[in-house]
Amino acid sequence: MSRDKDALRYHERGRPGKIAVVPTKSVNTQRDLSLAYSPGVAAPCRVIAEDPSAVDRFTARSNLVGVITNGTAVLGLGDIGPLAAKPVMEGKAVLFKKYADIDVFDLEIDEKDPQRFVDTVAALAPTFGGINLEDIAAPACFEIEEALKARLDIPVFHDDQHGTAIISAAALMNACELQEKDIEDVRVTCIGAGAAAMGSMLLWMKLGVARENVTLVDLDGVIREDRPGLDSTRRIFARPVTDERVSLADAIVGADVLIGLSAGNIVSAEMLKTMAERPIVFALANPTPEIDYALAKETRPDAIVGTGRTDFPNQVNNVLGFPYMFRGALDVRASRINEDMKLAAAFALAELAREGVPDDVLSAYGSSAIKFGPDYIIPKPMDERSLAWVAPAVAKAAIESGVARNPIDIDAYRDDLLQKLNPTRRVMWDISRIAKRTPARLVFPEGEEDTILRAADILEDEGIASPVLIGRPEFIEERAATLGVKLRGIEIVDREGFPHLDAYSEELWKLRCRKGLTRGRAFATLRRSRTAYGMMMLQQGEVDGLVSGLTSPYPKTIRPALQMIGTADGVRSACGCYMVVTQAGVKFLADTTVNIDPDAETLAEIGALVADRVKEIGITPRVAMLSFSNFGDAPHPMSEKVAKATRLLKERRPNLMVDGEMQADIALVPSLREPYPFSELVGAANVLIFPNLAAGNIAYKLLSATGSEVIGPMLLGMRRPVNVLQQGANVRTVVHMATMTAASVRRYRTAGAE
Repeated sequence: MSRDKDALRYHERGRPGKIAVVPTKSVNTQRDLSLAYSPGVAAPCRVIAEDPSAVDRFTARSNLVGVITNGTAVLGLGDIGPLAAKPVMEGKAVLFKKYADIDVFDLEIDEKDPQRFVDTVAALAPTFGGINLEDIAAPACFEIEEALKARLDIPVFHDDQHGTAIISAAALMNACELQEKDIEDVRVTCIGAGAAAMGSMLLWMKLGVARENVTLVDLDGVIREDRPGLDSTRRIFARPVTDERVSLADAIVGADVLIGLSAGNIVSAEMLKTMAERPIVFALANPTPEIDYALAKETRPDAIVGTGRTDFPNQVNNVLGFPYMFRGALDVRASRINEDMKLAAAFALAELAREGVPDDVLSAYGSSAIKFGPDYIIPKPMDERSLAWVAPAVAKAAIESGVARNPIDIDAYRDDLLQKLNPTRRVMWDISRIAKRTPARLVFPEGEEDTILRAADILEDEGIASPVLIGRPEFIEERAATLGVKLRGIEIVDREGFPHLDAYSEELWKLRCRKGLTRGRAFATLRRSRTAYGMMMLQQGEVDGLVSGLTSPYPKTIRPALQMIGTADGVRSACGCYMVVTQAGVKFLADTTVNIDPDAETLAEIGALVADRVKEIGITPRVAMLSFSNFGDAPHPMSEKVAKATRLLKERRPNLMVDGEMQADIALVPSLREPYPFSELVGAANVLIFPNLAAGNIAYKLLSATGSEVIGPMLLGMRRPVNVLQQGANVRTVVHMATMTAASVRRYRTAGAE
């Protein structure tokens, strides 16, 4: 198969495998080496010997999970042994790191005897902050987990049992609501009686599923009390000997819920037809479900169907569970993962599925509309929000159930997680807090666009701004319903009957009558242009800010902004600024969109405008005026212009850290400024002022192409808050730009702009 060949190439190319150990401290010098190893390493060793809890201060243990298997039940491959299981365990390590920033050592142990396996893992336990057991055959997996939980004081979690249980429980809750079924009353048929099946049924009972309503079916048929060799876990669900059902087909008749954790293509369409009305079908065998998704939907159009596959709706995927379970457990130093924590994770996932879906998730799945309903009952595996929803819920449950040794502020913890894996979130979090202090009314002239509708929903829901959409109300309501967007708190201005058209036309004529604009043309301009009408709403104080440009070239939006809003008092020219976010920090680049070849006066003004905005959002500006010259070493009219601009800016902002002219590397790498001890710039510059539009535009485009997140352009120097989107911007970009706009409203209000 071509997919097999691709997978083999993927694992083999370059450095074999999928993981590596990466140092987190510098080891570049002899001194570094002496601190990292001998003799310096003795210091933390002595402290830990005296106080074992100090291990979490001086080592990686508190963020290190052991993914451990003996290879007896690998995926759908069965008992293939520990060596063959290693690619799966490495894959697990990758998912832990990607989704929750948790480090992993994978251990493949050549031991099938449960007691000896337990002894081996227990002996290794001091290495880890938690243990994830994986792909161990039942019933030994139950015995192993319970024994390790009893012996160890760190979280032990058998993902094959509990991961599927948590995700399927979340899916069950939402499916039951959509199908109008009470969990306490549903009749469940579970195909399979292995670790995942037992873990799921035990957790479903905690949700309210009645034990007597569960029927287990394995290769030998319905499991009854007279089945020889039943272990204690399976015996819980064994049917009475009086139960006349024998086969899988018998067990499916009248069932409300069918969950398959067994083998592919063992459920027929005829069997599915015998289920109760509005059934719920989770066919989770991988890679081939117990019944094909399309066949199930065709046979029972009234069914909600989920699988374990990525190419069908409602994928029950363990990656939604284990990274976040361990993240929450590790961060409160839980001694174990208990039932309360698992239920908390399930409830959090069920709740998250009811929220709007972000643009990056839509893009990843090639969809323009995903909303809570029969085809979306659990979050998508690539939804990064799961970290900030599930981990805090798990941590809170650990604290409340008494297994946490490090109680934390859950709200602050959630905020921290929102920023953990995405540096942009760290920056935008502070900006959004500023915006939320005084929520602004922002008008979006392109209110009929799906991107704007989804962004407006997020802005209103998070309390960042009160959106005002220009468009046809009936069209917006129809699109919102399709997208799953709630219009609560969102105002709509009808573009077919602008309420203040006459008054705004008169005001526009007064503004532009000496620029050749007649009353008739003013009226016609506002009548046909939603952007122009939105600008006049802002100019007249009807709204606090405007964001537009999604469907129009940049000049077509900025021109009416300059004509109707104009620049602030004392500002010669507006300018454009991009915020570039990298793992190393945030940089502000200007002018990147407006002034083609600014003179020294304009460059100084640009530097002041950007510095003011950076300071406004809580960052201390360190301004570098860029050129091809360093402090006069390459005299030329272009470099002299930048030197003059630097002098002017220092005169106007004597307390501002600014220097130039200088090359970009000198600005960004402090050590390269050693030959220039007179430089007033301390540390790496975070505001970069370019000598002309070409340089600024090229720089931000290059950074964007290398993977940095580029937010903007912000339009600075305007009389009122206006920002112009790039054509085709995604939802995240619109939210970022609107947040920046809303955050700036406070300054305009303070300055008496209204």
